[in-house]
Amino acid sequence: MTEDMWGYQPESGYRQGVDLTGFKVEATDGHIGKVDEHSDEAGAAYLVVDTGVWIFGRHILLPAKTIERIDADRHTVHVNRTKAEIKDAPEFQRGEEAHREPTYLDQFAKYYRQPHM
Repeated sequence: MTEDMWGYQPESGYRQGVDLTGFKVEATDGHIGKVDEHSDEAGAAYLVVDTGVWIFGRHILLPAKTIERIDADRHTVHVNRTKAEIKDAPEFQRGEEAHREPTYLDQFAKYYRQPHM
């Protein structure tokens, strides 16, 4: 079964045109950082999360499908992954060209589609 990892779940509460940059990001088991970059491009929507000191200042790419709920009042995005799953995600590379390549995004889609236990 192919799942579209790059589209927002209808029940997430995301509204087109709302910029999530600066929102806090919560995994299922705690805080992981803040949204550093946000794209709502059709077929390639994602968040880039700055994890700060939590995992040595890494930036993590989260496909839009991982967003479970957006709390606009509290400026918080809740994702349906654990801190460990996010920490073990593929390395995010800065630069417009890198994450526009289909093969680059495919590695994230493949990682986030697989069961993590």
